[in-house]
Order: sequence, then structure tokens, then C-alpha cells
Amino acid sequence: MALGTFWKKLSRTKLAIFIQTFSLIAIFFEGYDQGVMGGVNASPNYVTEVGIGLPDGTVTNTFHQGGIVSIYYLGAIVGAFGGGWVADRVGRINGVFFAAIFALIGGALQSATQSSDFILVARVVTGLGTGALTAIVPVYIAEISSAGHRGGFLGYVFIANYLGISIAYWLDFGLSFVDNGMSAVRWRFLLAFQCFPALLLLAGIKFLPDSPRYLASVGKFEEAKEVLEHVRGNTGPEVDKEFLEICAVAEGTKPSSPTQFIKVLLGRATNGAHLGRRAWLCLWLQIMASWTGITAVTAYSPVLLKQAGYGTIKQAGLAGGINTIGIIGTIISAQIVDKLGRRRCLMGGALGLFIVNLIAASVYEGSLHDPSKASSFAPAAVAMLFLFNLIYAATWGTVAFLIPTEIFPSEMRAQGNGFGITGWAIGVGWTTLVNPVMFANLASRTYFLFAGLNLLWIPIVFFFYPETANRSLESIEAMFAMRSPLYSKMEQAYRAQGDVLATHHMSLSSPQAQVGKKMGGEHDQDSFEHSEKASENV
Repeated sequence: MALGTFWKKLSRTKLAIFIQTFSLIAIFFEGYDQGVMGGVNASPNYVTEVGIGLPDGTVTNTFHQGGIVSIYYLGAIVGAFGGGWVADRVGRINGVFFAAIFALIGGALQSATQSSDFILVARVVTGLGTGALTAIVPVYIAEISSAGHRGGFLGYVFIANYLGISIAYWLDFGLSFVDNGMSAVRWRFLLAFQCFPALLLLAGIKFLPDSPRYLASVGKFEEAKEVLEHVRGNTGPEVDKEFLEICAVAEGTKPSSPTQFIKVLLGRATNGAHLGRRAWLCLWLQIMASWTGITAVTAYSPVLLKQAGYGTIKQAGLAGGINTIGIIGTIISAQIVDKLGRRRCLMGGALGLFIVNLIAASVYEGSLHDPSKASSFAPAAVAMLFLFNLIYAATWGTVAFLIPTEIFPSEMRAQGNGFGITGWAIGVGWTTLVNPVMFANLASRTYFLFAGLNLLWIPIVFFFYPETANRSLESIEAMFAMRSPLYSKMEQAYRAQGDVLATHHMSLSSPQAQVGKKMGGEHDQDSFEHSEKASENV
């Protein structure tokens, strides 16, 4: 049986499991690679191998340490746009396949590191693969999900992000007992392990169907309808209506150029309204997410726990626990992101993170001013780290990756999502670069800075970010019809132009209606006519 038709033999439930499994694997890779450097940086053998510190593991060049971590995100930026462009041209599935090749090569090179220059190159190669995976997979999920469950589906998939981070920390915890943590195996195995999910992706991703929205955007209307009916599990009027909306928006589209992202940023793009504004919304959303303080908790939690007075073993164990709690937060996110909406999750999350950062800063300050009470302050400090990760995962951790997959046109959705990944790469790369310096100079006062920033994010989200929950990807386009960037004006535009079928004046002579004739079957044609009449009555 051909790989590309395997999915046709699966039931709707089995296909959903298949899609979710391989999406989980892809996001697991991103999470693992994001969290793995925390354990690698704690390995004395690695510190001497790349020349950033002393044989006992003491890092003497924190800027160099941060540079090795953050250069990965430079590769991720290039990978996000390059991989997104490929995915818009040859499909989401093929895009993931090519990204997995880069991820595999990069992981193998990192584990074989011989010097600082060696790992810098390896980190860039891995970043290319990760950037592409993170740009394409959420788009694939968004395009194959129904409007009312899109956020929840992505939320459950992003459990793998925290699972990857957690496994990276727990592996380091276990390996830290080998030769008292001094062995090269400790960090080389950590880096080599990321090849495993990349291999699984290469082995299985081709069994999945491509996105119906991608297929329609390249004129494959018949295949798009077949995939849509299979993933929805029925051929009723609701599915026909969704299909008509997809095809209405797909009419007249053409693939974007490799340099489209430059045109978008400069406001020169013509294949959608106000694409530049959408790009900046995605960029700043992810930068804001990074500056909530999450990278400090994720990448440098062992350092923070050392400040709280915990020994090496407890540091590693608690760091793993702190990141494991993110899994629970992501499950919560999957339950609330469609019910409460994207905006409420972001604003409520920012308020919660403001409070947690404020308390954490106060606790650490108390510990520093009275070292004799450090042991009594330590549990409160750790509790704040756990609570921070829980709140972040339940709100910003999913929504910051969700909105960029929803607000771009189909023909450049994967490439457009690259702006979100670029914001993520800039934000995380920037913060991981400066976090060692910030904590070395400001110590726990850094948390006061994070608290103030979280408070600032609330009005920014309130005034400028759209609500996309429970709205079809095609209807979201209407929100950017007006010049004003304000949320209130976006809602006004949506109320006026959010009915896709009415706006596009659907007719039986359109390509999507012809699909019904080509596919044959009285039921299909009746469904098209039913949807056509419904659109005329709107």
C-alpha cells in the first residue's frame, strides 16, 4: 500500500490518533531541544570541552555559554521561514519530512561535539530543523481541526513540548549519578537522544494526509474534500459548508515567493489585507511570551534553585519537577482556550504571572538579606517556580503558538507562521543570552523586571490582539479588512464581513461546486446545492 493512501484505511478515530501522535513527536523534539541545554550546561565535562569554564563545572564565560544556547534560535528563524515556504509549496507533510532530516543531522552533530565552533555549527543546523517543525506542525493542526476545537487540539499536542523539556531534565537527573556527573556520557547522551524523535518522524509522517486547506490552495479540491470528510467523519451539510468556505478563499490564490516575508514586513505584500500588521502581532506576541520570565525558569532553573540553597541532586530533581508541571498546565489550556478565548487566556495569564514573579522576587530578596533564613524561604521560592510554569503553560504557552497559525491566508499560512516562530526565536534567544548576565548582576531582582513586563502585556493584548476562538480560519480574514489595528475595529469588521459564503457570492459554476460533479454521487451534489442556497439566504 502506498504511504500517501494509508490514512484512507483508517477510521476517523484512528486517523485522529495518528495525526496527534506524529504532531506530538514533532513538538516533543522542539521541547526537548529547548530544555536539554539546561542539563548540558551543568555537565563539567561539557564545560571544559567547549572551553567556557573550569574542570569542576564552574562557568567563567557566561556570555559564551549563552551564545552557544542562543545561536540555535538564529537557525530556527531561518528554518521557520525556509520550512514554511517549502510547506506552502510542496505541502505540510513534505515540509515536516524535510525538517526532520535537518533535526536528525543537527542532533547527531551536537552529540559528537569536539569544540566550541563545532557545537555552534551543530546548534544552527538543529535550529533549522526545529524552526521548520515548529512553523509547520501547528499550522497543520490548525488547518485540519474544526473551528470549535482548534485551540484544544493544539493544546493537547503542546503537552509534548513540556514532556520534551521534562524528559530532558529527568534524563540529566539520572545521568548526573554516572561518575558523579563528571562523565562525557552525561551530556553526549542528552544531545544524542533528540535523534530518536527525528527518526520516528522520518519513519511515519508520510502516512498522514495533507491538510485540506493546503490541498485546496493548490487546486486539489477533490483531494481536499476527501480528506476533510475523513477527518470530520461525515458528509453532512456542516462539512460541505466548511469545504465551500475553504474553496471560496482558495480561489485565485497562488504560492508566495521565497522573499514574501520581506514584502510582508515592509508592507509591500498584496496577497492579503494588512499582512504586515499580522506579522508584527505574531512577532511581538512571542517576544512578550519569552519576556514573561519563562526562559529563566526553563533553561536556568538549576541556577535559580542553587540560589534558593538546594544542593546539586535536589537541583536536578526539582528542575525536572518544575518542567513536568507544565504538562498539567497544558492539559488545562486544552480545556479552556476555546471556551474562554485567546484574549482572556493571555490577559489572565499575564496577571497571574505578574503576581507570581512579584512574590518570587520578594522571597528571594528576603533570602539574600538574611542568609540564615534561606532554608525556610526555599520552599516558597520553589513553589513560585512550580506555579509560574503551571500558569504559563495553561495560558501563554499554547496561545502564543496558536494565534500565528490562525491569522494568515492559506497560501502563506506556514510561511506566515514563521513570523511567530521568529518572535519565539528572537525572544527565547535574546533572553537565554542575557539571562546569565541578568542573574549574575541583578540576582533575584530580575523577577521584579519580569513582574513589571507581565503587567505591561495586559493592555497591549486588550487593545491590539484579535479573538480567533470558535471562528473558521477563512472567516478570520475579515478581521483585518479595516486599517485600524484596534481590537474593537477588528470585531466591527468581522461582524460586517465574517460570513465567507455571502462575501464570496458562491455559485455552482465555481471550482468547488464542480468537485461535487466530478466526484459523482447524488448525495454530494445535493449537499452542494443545499449549501449554495444557504449562502444566498444569508
